[in-house]
Amino acid sequence: MGFDVVYLPPIHPIGRTHRKGPNNTLVATEHDPGSPWAIGSGEGGHDAIHPDLGTFDDFDAFVARAAEHGLEVALDLALQAAPDHPWVSSHPEWFTTRVDGSIAYAENPPKKYQDIYPMNFDNDPEGLCIEVLRIVRLWVSHGVKIFRVDNPHTKPVWFWEWLIAEVNRKDPDVVFLAEAFTRPPMMHALGRAGFQQSYSYFTWRNTKTELAEYFTEVSRETAAFFRPNFFVNTPDILTEYLQFGGPPGFKIRAVLAAMASPLWGVYSGYELYEHVARPGAEEYIDNEKFEYRPRDFAAAEEHGRSLAPYLKRLNDIRRMHPSLHDLGNLTIHASTDDATLVFSKHKNVSSPEGTEKDTIIVVVNLDPHSAREATVSLDLRALELDPSDLTPDGTYRVDDLITADSWQWGADNYVRLDAHVEPAHILHVRRQA
Repeated sequence: MGFDVVYLPPIHPIGRTHRKGPNNTLVATEHDPGSPWAIGSGEGGHDAIHPDLGTFDDFDAFVARAAEHGLEVALDLALQAAPDHPWVSSHPEWFTTRVDGSIAYAENPPKKYQDIYPMNFDNDPEGLCIEVLRIVRLWVSHGVKIFRVDNPHTKPVWFWEWLIAEVNRKDPDVVFLAEAFTRPPMMHALGRAGFQQSYSYFTWRNTKTELAEYFTEVSRETAAFFRPNFFVNTPDILTEYLQFGGPPGFKIRAVLAAMASPLWGVYSGYELYEHVARPGAEEYIDNEKFEYRPRDFAAAEEHGRSLAPYLKRLNDIRRMHPSLHDLGNLTIHASTDDATLVFSKHKNVSSPEGTEKDTIIVVVNLDPHSAREATVSLDLRALELDPSDLTPDGTYRVDDLITADSWQWGADNYVRLDAHVEPAHILHVRRQA
């Protein structure tokens, strides 16, 4: 699909005490794997690999094989423990103890995680810091340079500032991604503390107004310290837009994420249009937080039921156009339809041969159920058109990078996008040689 990183949820041994069954049920059978985020058992903790997955030699071979395909490996860093984790017996002070002497399990109302103990930095911060640094450096030594950090907002900000600086002091190419869906001040604080990437509110921004405002915020107002990674879904998040938007909805969200941010990602199953939620929740039913989820990707692609070719096309476009590699160069443009969003990205690219201009215009029908028509009014200054780029009547050429169509455009342009045919134009402004 053309992505640069393969992300692995926790690959460590999974606890057995209070192990969860499918869909977070409280009773697991002997065949249920439990949640990968319930880390730790008698077989080891964060510095071990689940025996069903292999050994460190197998992991090293996996990292090497991924590199042969141009992929880096990202690993989940979840600072929490199952009741079976070796830390629970060796360092009970790293957890919160109730009045009755029991250790408190994790809660995020209304969710309860009886199989997970959250970390407590109050009692032995130095010891816990040293241990986490050891864990991170262990995985760095095995080729992991990207860590997707689970719920970093539930740990002290000072800890992340120290850890990231300490890791980057020796390994400056290691990247930390904050999986923090919380209030903006905390998300921004984590960015300022050193997180090089952050999950964002993109998932819940669906209307034209919401998206225009959010794209402007992250590209213009907070770009100096908050670098959003526009994931279209996660193991926890299946929005109503995707539940009910059909295949066009999946295309629309992919275009928005891939074109608006230099960082984007998909979680497994998105390319197969998985959209069935657990009743009453914005979460996949039968999701792999609690059970195995085998998928037949090849069959889906063979029978035309896969979005993978479309995602690959989006990533190919991203590679070919340097304007899409930047965050702070996004401009919102006007349209007459309340479901048609228009934005552009422009970059002057220096090379030994001189300066070249790369400009992309994105027009998206946000309504996954119908066709929409609009007049698109462009701020031509944002496109930085030279006189040589214009025809005698003041128009310029745009090439659609999805359909391969071409048009003469001006300041005001009519568009019609049918969500069931192609919900978006991704237009490259053709420059004169």
